[in-house]
Amino acid sequence: MKKSMKKLLVCLAVAVVSTGVMADTKPFNLSLTPNVAVYPRTDTIEGLTISVWGENQQTSLALGIANGTVGDSAGLSWGFILNYANDYKGIQWAAINYTKNNELGWQSGFVDYVWGTMMGLQAGVVNYAGKVTGLQFGIVNYTDDVDAGLQIGIVNIIRSNKSWFSDLPNSLAPAMIFVNW
Repeated sequence: MKKSMKKLLVCLAVAVVSTGVMADTKPFNLSLTPNVAVYPRTDTIEGLTISVWGENQQTSLALGIANGTVGDSAGLSWGFILNYANDYKGIQWAAINYTKNNELGWQSGFVDYVWGTMMGLQAGVVNYAGKVTGLQFGIVNYTDDVDAGLQIGIVNIIRSNKSWFSDLPNSLAPAMIFVNW
């Protein structure tokens, strides 16, 4: 058991060191715009980003008015107005949260939008996801398709549900008040 643990620790240490050497990562970034920043948008930030408007690939805590991330990013994006990402794993909190591809985690704001698959929780006034695996909790919830998901809100729409109550318990209805799956 101790040998296995030592081997695992050595492998992790090699992976961490080699990742830092291979990738151009920085521990922090300060940004007014993506082009007026301490580090250019091509650098990956692993640590803290404080910005008026920032746009880097990140594995970090991003605080700002508008937080943009490119590539596969992760962490906590806490924006005053907007968070946007290509793919995101983690938490996005802002008035508007937008993910172009897939989201794994939690989006919370006035409008939460995931073009691809949302796995986790959307908790906003208006929630949209191409596909939901998880929970949408808001006033208006909309998705094209559900794969083990639940909607709780005033208006709940699942476009792939073709008929009303005919596929119980697998699906409820195309549109429902209060709850839908």
